Amino acid sequence: MPVDENSPNPFAISADDSSKLDAIEQALLDPSPRRIGRLDQWGLADAYETYAEIAGYQQLSIAMADGTLIDASLSVPRDVPAGKCPAILMPAPLSPLGRLSYLAMLPRWAIGGYVVLTYSQRGLAKSGGEIHVAGPQDVEDAIEIVTTLAELDAVDPDRIGCFGASYGAGTSLLLAGNDPRIRAVAGTSAWGDLFASLYENGTRHLAAFEALVKLFGEERCSEEFRDVIQKIRGNVIDDVVREFAATRSPKNCLQAYNDNQVPILLTTAWHETIFSVPAVVDMFNRLTGPKSLLVQIGDHGNGELPGLAGLVSKPTEMAYRWMDHHLGGTASDGATPSYGVRSEYMHNLLSDLHHDDWESYALPPKRFHLTDAAAGERDGLLTGEAPQSDWVRPVKVSVQNDEVVVAPKLIETGLAERTGFPHVYRTAEVDRGLAAVWTTEPLEQPMRVQGELELRVTVTPQALEATIVAYLMDCDPATGKAAIITNAPITVTNEQPGRATTVTVPLQPAHYVLNKGRRLQLIIDTHDPFYADANRAPSGIELSSSQDAPSYVSIPLSTLT
Repeated sequence: MPVDENSPNPFAISADDSSKLDAIEQALLDPSPRRIGRLDQWGLADAYETYAEIAGYQQLSIAMADGTLIDASLSVPRDVPAGKCPAILMPAPLSPLGRLSYLAMLPRWAIGGYVVLTYSQRGLAKSGGEIHVAGPQDVEDAIEIVTTLAELDAVDPDRIGCFGASYGAGTSLLLAGNDPRIRAVAGTSAWGDLFASLYENGTRHLAAFEALVKLFGEERCSEEFRDVIQKIRGNVIDDVVREFAATRSPKNCLQAYNDNQVPILLTTAWHETIFSVPAVVDMFNRLTGPKSLLVQIGDHGNGELPGLAGLVSKPTEMAYRWMDHHLGGTASDGATPSYGVRSEYMHNLLSDLHHDDWESYALPPKRFHLTDAAAGERDGLLTGEAPQSDWVRPVKVSVQNDEVVVAPKLIETGLAERTGFPHVYRTAEVDRGLAAVWTTEPLEQPMRVQGELELRVTVTPQALEATIVAYLMDCDPATGKAAIITNAPITVTNEQPGRATTVTVPLQPAHYVLNKGRRLQLIIDTHDPFYADANRAPSGIELSSSQDAPSYVSIPLSTLT
């Protein structure tokens, strides 16, 4: 379902899609010719007429142990085999629609012979209670709902899986880490470490955090969550915040996943702005059971949108295969599911690469040392030759500079990437007083960046603390226009002003193909509205390279074959 471009909420859907979902549910509840016929305007009448012939649908209100009512729906095949049916539990994504976000997937699950229970987590959409953000209370609720599902006459309790997108992915993963009855999980736009998603290299992801809080509705949040909201806004990153995030991080369920050998499918995006991609990759690498990782072009939720709308998408098609293989349904084409790493490279939507694991996927890194600008030149070089030390590049602190940013619009910038229109940055026009820039020589042949990147640089702020943001770009030297490959923020805090600190930090992993003649370009500036920076103007920062710790960017780069 496309986002509503006229809404300030990056997760909002269009009014037409909202009307469509309402019409679908009415047709599911009352599959009369009039209700089914209304779906013809979206070309859906045949699909839901078929659904009505093979499955029944009902709304549920499930009471939790404390009396809180959870809004849910249940889809059950009309012909239940003697061995009963596999079942899918689907906790909702973070959307005002709640469980209705999954309505368009029901026909596929029904054709595959699955019982499906969708629900909106506590406090979300029409469910009662307060929002706990996939906390222990949400896990307890999910366990109770699994019991409700497992006790249905049509359900084989030994064949229950979870599918979830975004918030639903996190809920599904945490449930599987606490309830061995979950035999398979597919989580799209998942998270592995909530703290790393909120706080990266000492820097708050404030724009994404505020967008999520707005979507949750602060007035519906639990007292515990509201306290954490205020702490993050005030940059009070204490043990309370860390523990809040830890109990909501699937990575802390790794022992349970591995002990039970839970088959886990994870999907994310190269330019994911909501959850940490390195944390998802790290969790994937530490799983020992059947596992699959899909990384796509775009941002949070972009890849699965068509599939949630009842169309075809890689994440949802992989999920159907995953559940069929591990639970015994028939919702997919019957092909063996993809294990290991599956990826797209920027910006070819048709690209589809497969590797057995992350180790075989990621290319060996190559170090490009940062050098001083030559006489008469504005920018330094990125060179694979010997490191150059004892240079200094001063940068003025800016609290408004936005010539280069992670994403001009959350979610929507990624959607444009998926359609082949990445945001264009005019890096030739970047104020070199507010940013330092280094470039390679023009590439002599097409190259690919594939894997994990790392930056080391020495930072000397005039103040006690400072934030810098590093961007690696694909630059066309003929026009000065560029596209972003990856980025990372870094905040340093010192006991006194003017102290040099050498930082070595990962950039977000990337898979990017560069054409012959392009240049890799590293830009370091001091402000990006996506991050909450520690800078105060007027002030300044010196970027430098020393003999003991020469500055470099490590890039997994290879000739395109």
